[in-house]
Amino acid sequence: MTADLRVTSRLHDVAPRPSLAVALEPSLTDDIEDLFRCYAPYVARIGLRLLGRRDEVDDLVQDVFEAALLGLRQLRDREAVRPWLAAIAVRKARGQLRRRRLLRYLGFDRDEDYLEVADAGATPVERQLLAAVFRALDDMGADLRVAWSLRHLDGEDLQTIAELCCCSVSTIKRRVELAHALVMEKIRDDA
Repeated sequence: MTADLRVTSRLHDVAPRPSLAVALEPSLTDDIEDLFRCYAPYVARIGLRLLGRRDEVDDLVQDVFEAALLGLRQLRDREAVRPWLAAIAVRKARGQLRRRRLLRYLGFDRDEDYLEVADAGATPVERQLLAAVFRALDDMGADLRVAWSLRHLDGEDLQTIAELCCCSVSTIKRRVELAHALVMEKIRDDA
């Protein structure tokens, strides 16, 4: 399954939280602003594919760059920025998904229709299918959902997913296979 989930969020209007940037020296503040401008759309795309809700993406992006701001000094290899930000985004999204699942269990999470997650160019059938996939993903745990989403929505290879999720390739392979079976079962049941 491939789906183009382009982010059309207001990311260009979002800036790092000033309370954090003010406490840093100017060169580090410039670095984080450059990182934000360059990588915010990438982080948002990951966030949308993992969370499936546009209204949660901006907060995720802010959380990722807040964590990046705190760890920027330890980053030694500037070539590692993209995977480093992706790992932070995955960790933050997984936490959000766990909170959302708990809220759902307690009856406080809203039902989402997911029809607006797809790219504007998607056909009505593709929108329906993608909405069914995200409803199926809502029924599974965060680790399964993240592994499946990174593999099937983001097109990442198993090694990269394992690195982003801090576990072995065999664990990721099991998660992706189990999640895929659950998604397919749910889609068949909904049809």
